[in-house]
Amino acid sequence: MAWVVLIVSGMLETAWAVALAESKGLTRPLPTALFVLSLAASMLGLGYALRSIPVGTAYTVWVGIGAVGTAVYGMVVLGEPATAGRLICLALIISGVVGLKLLH
Repeated sequence: MAWVVLIVSGMLETAWAVALAESKGLTRPLPTALFVLSLAASMLGLGYALRSIPVGTAYTVWVGIGAVGTAVYGMVVLGEPATAGRLICLALIISGVVGLKLLH
């Protein structure tokens, strides 16, 4: 169960990062509220996962999911460049996250 919560928390990290950007410096109420709620839920989930997953593994997986999710959102939705170099770097992050899960 801790791994499921950790994965969902990582996806919520993507949500709060996108909401933070959309809040335009915390000046827009709806994106700001979404930022606060998703940030709190993401942190609570990470805290729950830390009960049974080592901190180094859990934090790295959480950050990796959030970083990759945010980068993919930027490329797919916001039209940020999807260069070969960026995609290779994202693949390296994913392989590191999968490796940590397998070695846990």
